[in-house]
Amino acid sequence: MATGCEHPIGCHTGEMPTLASATVGARLWLLIEYTGAWPSRLENFELTQEISELVRRALERDIRPQLIRRPGKRTRPQEQGIRVLLGHATGDRPWLAGGVVAGPDDLDLDAFVAGVVPESCILEDEPVFLVCTHAKRNVCCARIGLPLARSLAESLPDRVWETSHVGGDRYAANLVCLPHGIFYGSMSQAAALAAANAYRSGEIILDRYRGRAGIPEPLQAVEHFARAHTGECSVGAVAVESSRSDGDVTKAIVRCGDVRFQVVVEPSAFTAPCGTACAETITTYRLVSLDRLTPVRYATPALA
Repeated sequence: MATGCEHPIGCHTGEMPTLASATVGARLWLLIEYTGAWPSRLENFELTQEISELVRRALERDIRPQLIRRPGKRTRPQEQGIRVLLGHATGDRPWLAGGVVAGPDDLDLDAFVAGVVPESCILEDEPVFLVCTHAKRNVCCARIGLPLARSLAESLPDRVWETSHVGGDRYAANLVCLPHGIFYGSMSQAAALAAANAYRSGEIILDRYRGRAGIPEPLQAVEHFARAHTGECSVGAVAVESSRSDGDVTKAIVRCGDVRFQVVVEPSAFTAPCGTACAETITTYRLVSLDRLTPVRYATPALA
């Protein structure tokens, strides 16, 4: 455990499970470039008037606001307007759009919520990668995230941003891949580059994979175990088609390519290497059962 770090041993090295821990309430993303000082919490509105107004409007519409800046840069030449990126992470075809807006009134967030690209933005044809470096929220995010962001930016220039708190400080360094909202945690520089390159190829690496944002944690676990069983790594090839919960137990039907499985999971406490005391705040999921479903073949009546 590093000085100033209160997380259990193994949280930042990949020794502890990260599955099913992606931020649930993040299906729509508003990224705002801001090189000034980041407050500990965006919802306190301790920012410039225009940035605070953008954050307020986003929160009112259940859009997740994030402050972003280029790795290693705290200042930039003054220019007209505010650079924004919009990540629509819902459905089978998520998208990313960007632009420079004159102010809050120049960004139509209602259109964004409706799945329409605002007139002030244009679609982006490359993903972006966010590395949490929010020191005022948690020192571990800056201590581990800053060097990772700079390293990743050397390999993927113009596609990597430092960002404010994304959730799950114990898993620093955290990496988010947009537009799908794919979360990774406990990332090393090598692991982050491998995950980013896989995502650019339309794939997911299960090592240190936290899940996809905007999906309930039990269903993130269902997806994880289905992928682990089948080896399916394509981003869009695995989908939960239906689910129901009975107490803590969740049963789901999940499609992997052309095959369907019934997957049952339940919460499970993880015993950290430092002992059971740490496990009180660390929960994960256990696979109860995973069964392949036999396709139903309907008989066709003979024509008279």
